[in-house]
Amino acid sequence: MTYLLFLFFLQSISVGRGTRKKDEDSGTDVGEGTDEWSQSKATVKPPDQLDLTDAELKEEFTRILTANNPHAPQNIVRYSFKEGTYKLIGFVNQLAVHFSHVGNLIPKDSDEGRRQHYRDEIAAGSQESTEAIHSDTEMLEEEEESKEAEAGSQTDVPTAEAADKVTEEELMAPMQPKEQKLTNQFNFSERASQTFNNPLRDRECQMEPPPRTNFSATANQWEIYDAYVEELEKQEKTKEKEKTKTPVAKKMGKLAMRKLTSMESQSDDITKVTQAAKIVERMVNQNTYDDVAQDFKYYEDAADEYRDQEGTLLPLWKFQNDKAKRLAVTALCWNPKYTDLFAVGHGSYDFMKQSRGMLLLYSLKNPSFPEYIFSSESGIMCLDMHMDHPYLVVVGHYDGNVAIYNLKKPNSQPSFRSSAKSGKHTDPVWQVKWQKDDMDHNLNFFSVSSDGRIVSWTLVKSELVHTDVIKLKVEGSTTEGPEGLQLHTVGCGTAFDFHKEIDYMFLVGTEEGKIYKCSKSYSSQFLDTYDAHNMAVDAVSWNPYHTKVFMSCSSDWTVKIWDHTIKSPMFIYDLNSAVGDVAWAPYSSTVFAAVTTDGKAHVFDLAINKYEAICNQPVVAKKKNKITHVQFNPIHPIIIVGDDRGHITCLKLSPNLRKMPKEKKGQEVQKGPAVEIAKLDKLLNLVREVKTKT
Repeated sequence: MTYLLFLFFLQSISVGRGTRKKDEDSGTDVGEGTDEWSQSKATVKPPDQLDLTDAELKEEFTRILTANNPHAPQNIVRYSFKEGTYKLIGFVNQLAVHFSHVGNLIPKDSDEGRRQHYRDEIAAGSQESTEAIHSDTEMLEEEEESKEAEAGSQTDVPTAEAADKVTEEELMAPMQPKEQKLTNQFNFSERASQTFNNPLRDRECQMEPPPRTNFSATANQWEIYDAYVEELEKQEKTKEKEKTKTPVAKKMGKLAMRKLTSMESQSDDITKVTQAAKIVERMVNQNTYDDVAQDFKYYEDAADEYRDQEGTLLPLWKFQNDKAKRLAVTALCWNPKYTDLFAVGHGSYDFMKQSRGMLLLYSLKNPSFPEYIFSSESGIMCLDMHMDHPYLVVVGHYDGNVAIYNLKKPNSQPSFRSSAKSGKHTDPVWQVKWQKDDMDHNLNFFSVSSDGRIVSWTLVKSELVHTDVIKLKVEGSTTEGPEGLQLHTVGCGTAFDFHKEIDYMFLVGTEEGKIYKCSKSYSSQFLDTYDAHNMAVDAVSWNPYHTKVFMSCSSDWTVKIWDHTIKSPMFIYDLNSAVGDVAWAPYSSTVFAAVTTDGKAHVFDLAINKYEAICNQPVVAKKKNKITHVQFNPIHPIIIVGDDRGHITCLKLSPNLRKMPKEKKGQEVQKGPAVEIAKLDKLLNLVREVKTKT
């Protein structure tokens, strides 16, 4: 070994001398090469470079970097289905992608990840083993050379080859991979921090967009000048009026003006937000009562298929107001134009507890609060809404007055009202009905009262003019008074209804239980008299399809269906409790509903069952609550019922309560008034045949 190192040292000395001699022969200086890096480099000028002056070189050009893509198109046009035209798209995507690479990463915890990890470890182990083999062979060769140099004799070759074979076999054996616990740097989480995430749910409700209107106006200098002139003229007029007033009148006028200005300021502030607040309130209510609205629109009771011709009533909304808590529902009426709006009259049927009255108008879109509120000093006993002018509501009071409210003028006072001078009733007004306008196109309505008068009221020049149509007298009750005077017992009218086709004919129910068929032309005679009930008649109603059929109900627990050409009833139903009100269904000539004081609603369909109701259901929360009135909606399959606690409940009719004629193969379903008339005539003919036989 020492011999080899000595030879290497001598060789390096000889090489160093040779290189120095070459440098001397060539005549180059070593110091010159060391200073080459510090010398300045010569600039190379391209042949097409511009020759600029110093001023041009010093001139600055400012460039602003923006995020806009210069290659993005600015005139993209797409078709708008909403407006029906091609519209220029204002927003253009300015994103420019310079590099994108789709990765192929595999999770380490997966089976494929484990396989790749195992292959990588095996490859790393085999590489280390080959490197170790090469290093060992080099060391063995050096040892052999050293031994030969020292001893000068050959080594035992078979022993060295055996040693090489042993080391190669040991190194070529596959190494087992060491098990190491590796944490995933990208997907590492402790078991204690893992929680269950609730799935996200989106709930949407579709509604019709509100109507939109574009408003634009221009104002020029002349219009502004005219407005200022009008304001100055008003101020001058008020100053002239104040000069003519007395000091006391001036003080009173100032107080009144202060009140008016304060009210105006308040009303201005409120009116600015009224429409928006009403829309927001309806939106909140729509979300609050969304499940009820869904039932109203889409729910159909599937259990009706398994009931034997019986139906149910599904409660929907409940309407109530704190101001009308202790007042009974005395009248119900749907608006003829807006099918979601209905009017409610509040009063009291107990003559010992008479107080104030209220007129409320509710909408199905806002069950929490009424749309209109009107209060009165006397209780409201009846009401009706005009067919052609749905904003006019006529009401009858307990004190005998009648009044007309205009919904376009949201004042608490009625627009027109009767008085003692204008011929008001002396007893409570039990029913009012709008009629067709007279020959001079004046508004006209009728009223009936317990004083025995049926009065026609006409609105002439903003005044109510009354005309007594008929005075009810009890037949056979005339008695002779002093000096041969004949005294008649007055009949107390409680309900009436006008014929749908014959304008002059109408029916009147009385407290004595009789029903009179009257005419507008005869004021002293009745066309016919029916001994209908044993107690007061609560309601009388003509059938909306059949011109001969009408219905009556009474406190004697009965509902009777009549043919006005026959004095005896066609059908009689005993409901085991006093009947407060009855109403025909607008979609069928054989369906009607009745409500009783025991809190139940009864729905009949004569085409299905002539003997009993197909639905008897309690519809109030407490048994003590008495149902007073019922009304069918003219379009939707719902009814509203009112009780003596001031609550109004909306109920949906199940499919069995509104069955329509079934389709037959190869035949179209016949619909219309003629079909409904024939359906009811068929039932009446059966009853007439039985009566003729008996």
